[in-house]
Amino acid sequence: MLRKLQADVIFLQEVQDKHTRHSSRFLALSNAGQMEFLADAVWPDYAYGKNSVYPAGHHGNALLSKFPIIDSNNLDISAHSSEQRGLLHTEISIPNWDVSLHTICLHLGLFATWRRQQLQAVTAYIRQHIPAQSPLIIAGDFNDWGLRTGQSFAEQLALKEVFEQHTGKPARSFPSWLPMLRLDRIYVRGFDINRVNIHSGVHFLQISDHAILTATLTRQGERKS
Repeated sequence: MLRKLQADVIFLQEVQDKHTRHSSRFLALSNAGQMEFLADAVWPDYAYGKNSVYPAGHHGNALLSKFPIIDSNNLDISAHSSEQRGLLHTEISIPNWDVSLHTICLHLGLFATWRRQQLQAVTAYIRQHIPAQSPLIIAGDFNDWGLRTGQSFAEQLALKEVFEQHTGKPARSFPSWLPMLRLDRIYVRGFDINRVNIHSGVHFLQISDHAILTATLTRQGERKS
């Protein structure tokens, strides 16, 4: 499914980079983690942010890239001991660009108060570590079905949510086989939004509980192909 999308950059949450039980079920995972298995030969660079550790292994956010990742950082933004959440920041070198692409992969908490705390931490991090003139993509599971937290976050950082720009509201993404709730987001800064899509349906029952969201972007100031 990921290969069919032909995406240059992919944001993933709850990637089980190590899981002893799952590794024993799938031969391709026996000698490599899930990150390497998913990236294979399509995305030569990838970054992983380990957030939750347990006896069988660990999971976290991940990013797959067709372009070189020149730096990455994983920040713990957990708001409560019962949930381990992280911010995975990568800096990517894009051919013929005079600045790097910055990406942030997120998975926020289940409760509104936790999400507000986490987005405050994300906002502070972006202001400190990402130049205002650098192109930025932030994507992930925001768990923000009320839509309020995300709107405030976007306003503070001059971000555009790609589906909101096209349809007036973020995408319905959960559950993947019949999306009803608007949980996932793609925010951008420094880009024009050419096209957005929701990939969902009954065939997702064995793939993911969230639909896949995609956006085709052009850096502002560049001619569209």
